[in-house]
Amino acid sequence: MSFDIFVCRFENGEPATLDMRAAYEVLDPYAVGRDPETDFLLVSTAEGDEAGVYFNNPTGITFNRCGGGGIMDLLAVLLRRLGAVLVVPGGPTVIQRDEDRELLPASLRDEWPVVVARTGAEIDRAIRAS
Repeated sequence: MSFDIFVCRFENGEPATLDMRAAYEVLDPYAVGRDPETDFLLVSTAEGDEAGVYFNNPTGITFNRCGGGGIMDLLAVLLRRLGAVLVVPGGPTVIQRDEDRELLPASLRDEWPVVVARTGAEIDRAIRAS
């Protein structure tokens, strides 16, 4: 995939702070490159899948040019650890549990598909189906 997808967290329909320390704990073992000045990591999985990861602000992490089962599995772990959702512009919002739907802003909940996906394979299918 050559587009950006966003890891976000919401409470009562509003953006909520992500635990960036936990995010780094999940992603650091896969980092093959980094730029501390721009809060960028290049991550690579054992399968050879890569993604650029930008730590934008306390409420968002962007995955760029990501694809492959390894990255989707890594995203699934990250979403679980952070209690976060995956926002795919022009596509679905991926949540881990059906009850997370109520945490989303109305615009995401009502105007775009919301899909429960817990594994990397399920996330990949949800994105490809959109």
